[in-house]
Amino acid sequence: MAVWYAARTMRGSTKLAIAAALLAVLLVAAVPVALFAAVIMMLLGNIAGGLALAGVSILAAAAAVVIASLSGARELRKAVTEVTEVTEMTQRDDRVVQLDRSDYYYDD
Repeated sequence: MAVWYAARTMRGSTKLAIAAALLAVLLVAAVPVALFAAVIMMLLGNIAGGLALAGVSILAAAAAVVIASLSGARELRKAVTEVTEVTEMTQRDDRVVQLDRSDYYYDD
């Protein structure tokens, strides 16, 4: 399989990493809206609900960012490994020679 073809096709895990990244972006973008709604709830008298909404929105966004970054790093590592394995197989390195025991000269 050529390198360009491997780079163009997306596996299921790649699609999941992209979905996790999109979810993280959406949850981070929703944090200011949730904080505003929490302030409104607290002004109307529901202090516990407002604090819970603020805390849950921040925790959910942080968890989504962590999951997206971990899965993205794993996918990046897989892609780099695949590309380097393909290029290592196609390149020849004539500078490396394995010596036998008889090739060494020992001075007694």
